[in-house]
Amino acid sequence: MTTDTVAAAHPHGISGGMTFLMAAACGILAANLYYAQPLIALIGPDVGLSESTASFVVTLTQVGYALGLFFLVPLGDVLRNRRLILIAIAANIFSLALAALVPNAIVFLVSAFLIGLTASACQMVIPIAAHMATDAARGRVVGNIMSGLLVGILLARPLASLVAADFGWRGMFVLAIGMMVVLGGFLFQMLPERHPAAPLPYGKLIASLWTILRDSPVLQRRTAYQTAMFATFTLFWTAVPLELASDTFGLGQRGIALFALAGAAGALAAPIAGRAADRGWSKTGTGLSMFLVFAGFALCLFGTWGSLAALVVAGIGIDLGVQGNMVIGQRAIYGLNPHMRSRINGIYIAIFFLGGAVGSAIASPVYSAFGWPGICIIGMAMPLAALAFYATEK
Repeated sequence: MTTDTVAAAHPHGISGGMTFLMAAACGILAANLYYAQPLIALIGPDVGLSESTASFVVTLTQVGYALGLFFLVPLGDVLRNRRLILIAIAANIFSLALAALVPNAIVFLVSAFLIGLTASACQMVIPIAAHMATDAARGRVVGNIMSGLLVGILLARPLASLVAADFGWRGMFVLAIGMMVVLGGFLFQMLPERHPAAPLPYGKLIASLWTILRDSPVLQRRTAYQTAMFATFTLFWTAVPLELASDTFGLGQRGIALFALAGAAGALAAPIAGRAADRGWSKTGTGLSMFLVFAGFALCLFGTWGSLAALVVAGIGIDLGVQGNMVIGQRAIYGLNPHMRSRINGIYIAIFFLGGAVGSAIASPVYSAFGWPGICIIGMAMPLAALAFYATEK
């Protein structure tokens, strides 16, 4: 099918069942990026990684995902989308199996990289939904699907901790393989085919990424907003387990997992933000999202005095703001050029994902040097910077 034929085949928009399937696909794929993060202390000794090198597992997964966004996701603009996604899912299953059966450190690090690379397929699904949705409902549809992706991200860490507590870290990867096999079966049966009408040679396709970003002020602005916001998201969720495990709260692994489950309520922002964007409230929604993140980190200061309730409410508020801003941004960029949606989406996600990598990278050293108040101050500064840039929007 050509791009136009896909839209013509769904004149009334995307069905609720298909929206749910795509949301589940995005959530299950994205969750694969995060299972290893809370299990490093278990994985390292088992495969022969030293304490100083175990963090490379997380780094290589993130690097693989970023490279997938830049070099695989744009293929959605030139190749049959259904086939591309199914191949990526098969490769992801292989990568998870490699991790589950891994005999040594080198093989596990390779598998971590491949898991991240192939999990980028979640960002191949969203542009298909954007093509199937009507113009009036595109924000709502993208928001609903993004809520699935965000639930997957937020639940991955607590799920991994709980499964590993009873079945070991390899048990989590076996469970992930099972979920991916089931997902692949459903997508094979139900995902519609979309064949772009005017494919480009791969070299020109990748070269066009810079041109698209350079020539699109909307994409530049929305990417800048979300880069700052996503940095706060990863800053919070990387640092808060350290604070929860400290003498102030003294929570164990299960308690920290339950805290992360409470934070998953922030995923409710995605469909709400999508509906607001459809109604023309994007500018107001953007400012509100940034303020929520600022207020959340201000509330985090009460955690210094042992208020767990304040941290729970702050976590939900931060998630609401970050996810709301992301969906509003996607609604805006998907309206730029229907024939470039995969590339536009890849640029947007890849750049703000790098911002997230910065947030997670500075979390431990800032917490070590300045404690929880240092995290809160930096967390407030980032959305304030985004608000300052937002104030220049015409």
